[in-house]
Formats: sequence, C-alpha cells, structure tokens
Amino acid sequence: MIDFYLNGRRQQCADVSPDTSVLELLRLRLGQTGTKEGCASGDCGACTVAIGEPDGRGNLSYHSANACIMPAHQLKGRHLVTVEGLARGDALHPAQAAMVDCHASQCGFCTPGIVMSLFTLHQGQRQHPAPLTQQRLESALGGNLCRCTGYRPIRDAALCMADYPDTHPLWADDPDLAGNVEALDRDATTIPARSSPGKAVGHFDSPTDIATLRELRKERPGSRLVAGATDLWLETTQQLKPLEDLIDVRQVAELTTIDETPAGFWIGAAVTFSRLEPLFAEHYPAFAHLMHRFASAQIRNRATLGGNVANASPIGDTPPVLLALDARLQLDGPGGPREIAIADFFLDYRKTALKEGEFLRALFLPRLDNDRQLKVWKLSKRREDDISAVLGAFAWRLEDGKMRDVHLAFGGMAAIPKRAAQAEAALEGQAPGQPAFTTALAALYREFQPLSDVRGSREYRLLAAGNLLERLRLCLDTDHEPHAEVCLDAYAH
Repeated sequence: MIDFYLNGRRQQCADVSPDTSVLELLRLRLGQTGTKEGCASGDCGACTVAIGEPDGRGNLSYHSANACIMPAHQLKGRHLVTVEGLARGDALHPAQAAMVDCHASQCGFCTPGIVMSLFTLHQGQRQHPAPLTQQRLESALGGNLCRCTGYRPIRDAALCMADYPDTHPLWADDPDLAGNVEALDRDATTIPARSSPGKAVGHFDSPTDIATLRELRKERPGSRLVAGATDLWLETTQQLKPLEDLIDVRQVAELTTIDETPAGFWIGAAVTFSRLEPLFAEHYPAFAHLMHRFASAQIRNRATLGGNVANASPIGDTPPVLLALDARLQLDGPGGPREIAIADFFLDYRKTALKEGEFLRALFLPRLDNDRQLKVWKLSKRREDDISAVLGAFAWRLEDGKMRDVHLAFGGMAAIPKRAAQAEAALEGQAPGQPAFTTALAALYREFQPLSDVRGSREYRLLAAGNLLERLRLCLDTDHEPHAEVCLDAYAH
C-alpha cells in the first residue's frame, strides 16, 4: 500500500508493482495527465513534480523531482504536488501567471515541468527569502529543456513571478496538512498480489535501520538497493528490464547522517547531493563548484553520493574528487562493517570490492588542511545536466615552494576512475613550473589509453586531460596575468 497525499488529498494505492514510476502512477492509475513524459530518463524535465516532506518543524519542505525515474513506492509518507494542484480556481499560481504573461510557452509540452520547477523555486523563496541570483535561477531551471520557445521568456517569468499576488493553492489552506503527511506510515513491505501487464510482481522494502537492512540482504541476496534511483531506474525505462526486488535505503538512519569529526566528515551513503551542497560550500569550495555542473536540481534532490560511487561508472563526476581527497569507504554486510580506501574500491569496469551481501554504508572525506588545495574541472558538451567527457580533480600542498602529496585523478580516461600515478610522481617534490609539468604531461599520455565514444574520441580525451594539467600549472604560476584564470573559466568548463 502506498499511502500519500496528492495535491492535498490522501491517496492509498494498493497492488503497485515495485518498478512502477510516479509518472506511471499519475497518468495510468490516477488519471492525472498534466505531468508529461519526454525522455523517460530524467534529462528533459517535462515530468517535473514537487515532493513535500516533513521538515521536523511542523512544515513541509518541497523539492523538485523527475517523476519518470522516481519509484512510486517512495511516495509513502509524502505530499506530491503536480501542475493540476497549483491554481486556486481560476486564479493562477504566480509561476503559471508569469509563464503566460511572459509568453514563455509555445507548443506547451515542456511547460508543466517548467512550471513545477518554478513552483519549487517560489516555495523556497517564500520560506527562505533571498535575492534570486543568476546562479539560483540556472540551478532551478537547469534540468528543464525547451525545444521551441527559447529560454529568455522562461527566465523572464522566473524573475518576475515574485511580483505577482501570492496566490496559494487550495491545499495550502489546510492547517493540518503537514501533520497529516507526517503521520503517514513510511515503513512498509510491499508484495503486490497482482500487477499490470508487463510489470514486475515482487518486493519493495523500506527498512529504517541497518540491522533490518542486513537481514533483508541476507534473506534476498538478489535484491537491488535503491536510493535516488536516478541511474538504476533507466534499466526499466530505457532497457525495459523488470525491477522485481528492491530495497529502499533512503530511510535507513545510519545511511542518512552526516557526522563531523576533527579529521573530516562521515557522510552516509544515502545522503543526497542537495543536502551536501552547504557542507561542500563551506569546506570544499571546488567540490561545491562541481555541484553546479552536476546533473540538475531534480537529480541532485534525489541522487546520493554513495550511489554515484557504488555505481562505479568510469565517467561518474564525484569518484575522481574522492580519489584526490583520499576518501575512505565504510562497507557493511554479513561480516559487519569494514573500511577500505576508495582507491581500492574500483576493480574494473563497473566492478567493485563489494562482497556478496555487502553494501556501501558511509564515506569519509578528510578535511582540507590550511595548506592543502583542491581544484576540480569538468568538461562536457553542455554546462548543465550533462555527463562528463573528461573530469580532472587535483589536490596538493606547497611546502617550501615544492609540490607535496600530489593527487591527480581523472574520470573518463580509463575503465575506472583512476589516479595518474606516473604524472603524480613527476610532480612530487618539484617546483610547479614548466619543466616539471612537461615531464608530468608525458607521463600522463603514457599511462592512459582512453576509449572513443559519443562524448569524445581517444585523441580528444588525451588532449583535454593534458589541457587540464596545463590549467593546473597556470593556476600555480604566479607570473601569469591576473585575467588568465578568467579566460580559462570561460572556455574550460
């Protein structure tokens, strides 16, 4: 049974298959067709909805999500808002009214998703008033593609919606809504008795503690763990594979905490990127800058750091950064918890050091000491919501004018995220000048043989990686012109 609220009204949906998406539930089960399917992969944003969750202070906090790749069972104990739930009779919500007045819709197919992204932006502005900067605007709309209107009128609508009368949806009048949502049972095991044709019949479990998670893994070793589902769900939407046995880890307390220690931070594997953004901004600015380029707001609101690592993609954005930081991983399973260095986690293409029944429990990020530096640069065909062609993450410290503890990590250059050990050795103990970097560049070209694919040829990837190394040299070169870094920022992102 999925017990949740939809636009202020309680819904109880039984016999829902484990691999049913929120989009399918809305359109095929509940008859709510305002939410559209564009790409079925979380890229275009046409299916954007708002998810309201209790914030622990008696309110609901809303974030955007892609309905096409969100498991319907994760609606339990939440408030789902769709485009049908915004207007107050004939009075449009400010996001809707601004889109109309700014002529920001043409064919209209993408409009519901854009409106919902603007709705979550508007809600955030109401709850936490702050200037609407260009960065916040781009972050909110970076996951919404429009193929006919152009983005200027959409941007204009976002900028002016705060000037409209604050028309609340009807459901916002209910003073008990937040309490009613919080009172719903989120902990449930679902075994559908029947399902629609072509859909899986199986389990969708939502444990709330690590002991229950271990037991479920022991009972059903073939089960798949799911948190944000932003990558896993493509197996059913793109490859049409059934997902019959899922364990949702988003509510496991031990996997959702962030613990600060004198040496660094233990981050639960199910902590989302949106939750990590403030921590990165304060302690790892280069990592925070990467988050502006990582996927979209809809994805960051659901995707987890642990999932990005356990996925073991050679072009994942965060593993090279974690390699540069010397992160450690805590694994858990039948034999109890154990720790390994992240460099020992990736074995081969999509293969990791996880043993049967094990799962990633937490990640440890060491603090950047005062003299340790981190730079992260991502190259992709599109600034927002795109996969890396090459990503470089570089950490080092300067001691008496020499580079020490040099870590050069790359994504997109091998079958796994990988450090450039030979290039590191060429820079270790050397002054950060042209001679050392020339030697390091030659070593880099020797130790990587990347593949060619749709995101870049082998030759391009080698050249791009070398250029990122050259960029690092320019950053360390105190003799280059002050405007040089600005020019690099314009072209190297």
